[in-house]
Amino acid sequence: MASPHARRFRSRIGVGAAGGFYPAPRRYDLFLCGSCPRSQRIAITLDLLGLRDSVATTLLTSPAATPEGYAALRRAYETTGYHYDGPLTAPALRDRWSGRIVSNHTPDILRDLSGPLAGEAGDGVARLRPSHLIADIEALRTLIDRDVTSAARPSARQAALRVLDRRLARRSFALGEELTAADVDLWVALVHLEDRAELLEAAPRLDAYVRRLGEHPAFRRAV
Repeated sequence: MASPHARRFRSRIGVGAAGGFYPAPRRYDLFLCGSCPRSQRIAITLDLLGLRDSVATTLLTSPAATPEGYAALRRAYETTGYHYDGPLTAPALRDRWSGRIVSNHTPDILRDLSGPLAGEAGDGVARLRPSHLIADIEALRTLIDRDVTSAARPSARQAALRVLDRRLARRSFALGEELTAADVDLWVALVHLEDRAELLEAAPRLDAYVRRLGEHPAFRRAV
């Protein structure tokens, strides 16, 4: 549901004294599109962090099937941007107190869920972005978004899959022995590859990784 012509709203939660958006239980909600890889990343992250009770979601399918959801999304965009007449894009994080869109930039939403908002889930939540791995998570996300897509050059995609397959020979997850945000990014990218079965024939460890994570409730629900 993303559009290259969409206006970007990129406020952050808990970032900057003048932002006005601070963490609070049930203050924020999300508009997600079920078929969208970006929305699936966010849905999995919500489950892994135990935030389903704190951050509500509205799942959008089509304007005809979910008219109330689209009407609410339109109100949020019009409240945020004066006379807004651009596309209504999801994912979008909304501040329910003001009715405004905080952000429709997926990487920022994911960072805020795993950072300021993660504290709303209480103790014991999965640490998806440990400080010592943030640079590695961002580097892997760049590689995935560039090369692990159906739109990537076949040679670049095959090279990236070989590298990722070799990494899994030495570890259980993308960056070690603990599940992180990098696994959310990688798994969603892999399941959305066209001709995935054929591509992963040459990457058996990646194929097993996709199947294993697909059995986890948070990943299974996203599909």
